[in-house]
Amino acid sequence: MQEDSPVQNETTPDTASTERPQRARRRNRLIVLGAAALVALGLGGVAVATTGSDRPAPAAVSLDSQSRADAASRADRSARESSTPVAPSASPTASPSAASASPTPTKTATAKAKPKPKNTTKPTPAWVDPMPGAAVTSCYGPRWGTLHAGIDLALPSGAPIHAAAAGTVTQAGDVSDGYGNSVFIDHGNGYLTHYAHQSRIAVTVGQKVKAGQVIGYEGATGDATGPHLHFEVHQGMWNQIDPAPFMRARGVDLGC
Repeated sequence: MQEDSPVQNETTPDTASTERPQRARRRNRLIVLGAAALVALGLGGVAVATTGSDRPAPAAVSLDSQSRADAASRADRSARESSTPVAPSASPTASPSAASASPTPTKTATAKAKPKPKNTTKPTPAWVDPMPGAAVTSCYGPRWGTLHAGIDLALPSGAPIHAAAAGTVTQAGDVSDGYGNSVFIDHGNGYLTHYAHQSRIAVTVGQKVKAGQVIGYEGATGDATGPHLHFEVHQGMWNQIDPAPFMRARGVDLGC
């Protein structure tokens, strides 16, 4: 008994001839679509004409992408080139001998020096009070029917007596004339000062004294009722004048 062998999936000549053109058309369509995609990627911005408009499509604006890329590359390269530091020009190197010959810098005069302490001691005036702080017990003028030819200044017994101005001691001691222990100082300008009734004398005849120097100490020697200094100013020996205006004119107020 003869068996018929069935033929499976066998394509007839007509069917094969029909499928081949279809496959070719699909392959061609894929090729066209791929090419179109590549063109779209390369151009990157082709303007599409408005559907239904009669106006011509605008010109492509992405055709200069390469030129823009080149310009950006040039700009980027220019920025890098301008930021590159310029090598400093070579300067002549000083020779070792010249460097060693340069003097070693020393402290300049502009360095702050320690301030010198200020001298707070006031200079002694030309004329001073012969007994500072003393009370006035009698001024120049008539007293008990006679001329009181000086000013009496009182402090506790033993207070120092000062030379009213610089000069030379011409008399120092008690000559029994009622003044007790007294000192005369010649100031070399025609004026003398007289200091009477001292308890103790601290200078000698011929001694040079300065204004304010201690010449003795207050007492009650001679014709005195109590410790005090009897101070006189002579314009020429024994020509007594009022000490108050004389000393005031020289910056000393004796209180009379």
